[in-house]
Amino acid sequence: MEEKLTQLKRILGQVNDLNHTNALLEWDQQVYMPEAGEDERGEQIATISELAHTLFVSDETGQLLEDLKGLTAVLEPYSDEASLVRVTAREYEREKRVPAEKVAEFARVTSTAHGAWAKARQNNDFKHFQPHLEKIVELVKEYAGYFAPYEHVYDPLLDRFEPGMKTVDVKAIFADLRPRQVELIKAITSRPQVDDSFLQQPFADQKQWDFGIMVAEKFGITWDRSRQDRTAHPFTTTFGQNDVRITTRVHEDLPTSALFSTMHEAGHALYELGFDPKHRRTPLSDAASLAIHESQSRMWENLVGRSRSFWTHFYPMMKEAFPSQLGNIDMETFYRAINKVEPSLIRVEADEATYNLHVMLRLEIEIALMEGSIQVKDLPEVWNTKMQDYLGLTPPNDSNGVLQDVHWSGGMIGYFPTYALGNLVSAQLWEKMHQDMPTLEDEIRQGIFNTMLEWLRINIHRHGAKYETQELVQKVTGAKIDPQPYLRYLTAKYSDIYAF
Repeated sequence: MEEKLTQLKRILGQVNDLNHTNALLEWDQQVYMPEAGEDERGEQIATISELAHTLFVSDETGQLLEDLKGLTAVLEPYSDEASLVRVTAREYEREKRVPAEKVAEFARVTSTAHGAWAKARQNNDFKHFQPHLEKIVELVKEYAGYFAPYEHVYDPLLDRFEPGMKTVDVKAIFADLRPRQVELIKAITSRPQVDDSFLQQPFADQKQWDFGIMVAEKFGITWDRSRQDRTAHPFTTTFGQNDVRITTRVHEDLPTSALFSTMHEAGHALYELGFDPKHRRTPLSDAASLAIHESQSRMWENLVGRSRSFWTHFYPMMKEAFPSQLGNIDMETFYRAINKVEPSLIRVEADEATYNLHVMLRLEIEIALMEGSIQVKDLPEVWNTKMQDYLGLTPPNDSNGVLQDVHWSGGMIGYFPTYALGNLVSAQLWEKMHQDMPTLEDEIRQGIFNTMLEWLRINIHRHGAKYETQELVQKVTGAKIDPQPYLRYLTAKYSDIYAF
């Protein structure tokens, strides 16, 4: 058995190397690659994707997994060896259903689509992106078809990002969540609005960048294992356990945008940098799911970064960096301003109270696309109608509407629900963390985060993909995903800010 396990790890290591090479190519495409390189880059990514897929679903891999099945019966279920076989077998069974040529085609199409999306967004030209998205939707439907019969056509897509979760589960959670968030928003809007006018002026680009770098370092990012670059839509990517990259974008007239996206991406990076080194180059050295990933990014961005405790320490530094803009603004006024609740067009800039509504809107659209009840050509109109329904706003153009997110250009249909699920998980972990660490708020007020990071390393990060989302959340908090902690957090925070 030991020899077969070694053989399996050898194959998995090679697959891992190929996948990380692709990640490097995709990172370069979004950060530094000249525009004319799109077609060739698409071919490169397609070639490596097909090679990785073919190697992973080879007969040799399948036979090794079959031979190693006995491990899961004789070993402790969540031992490293049994977990490796279980998680690999789950991925193998999924990937085995998809033809290698379709993997290559999907990689080629989405690589080209990214450039088309970026250009369409820049020029407010949905029709430029439309044929690319139509092809992606066609391929995603084909992908789902490989998993029929299913309870819902969206299930195989959701499972790529949230293993074990079904569409019916997400709908049930959102059905419970939406009316309560709407009720909260109504309570907030009945109160006098927070003044954030002092934020609506230029804040120097480089100073914003430097402040974000400083905060990321305080959180625990070290630049010998990471780096930050600029891109159109912030993201985090991993090339190995000691090379995790983050990106951000800076708007001089949106002074907290770059900072909060840096916090968000730093949360993703800290998770990836915390995987157990002994799982390197295996499927266990990966996230449990995107909901767990988002729980980490949303926790650092919001529960830490938008807290009064955080700014008790960092606001004097912020004032020092921007004396002309903030010199006469006290910390409480600043804290209230960065937590202002107001329906907005852009998801990544949305406040905590309205953010989940953006996600629910996208989920409805994705399900309708997969069910065939709407067509890609109708998306701008559908988007605008749903924005009015959910948030009372109509985008002035498609760049601030249907084109604002990068995900569909990458074929990531099924991803968006994980953002809202991550919010819920972040609050559950936050409550448990405070139970285990009564001095946590005091430490945050002093700009100390190593105890918090260590708690996350022990309870979440080191496990990687060993547990599915619900298993991990229950293991750490004693309950499966529950909207109540998040609702308690929002209600307590905003009843304080808006006095209701």
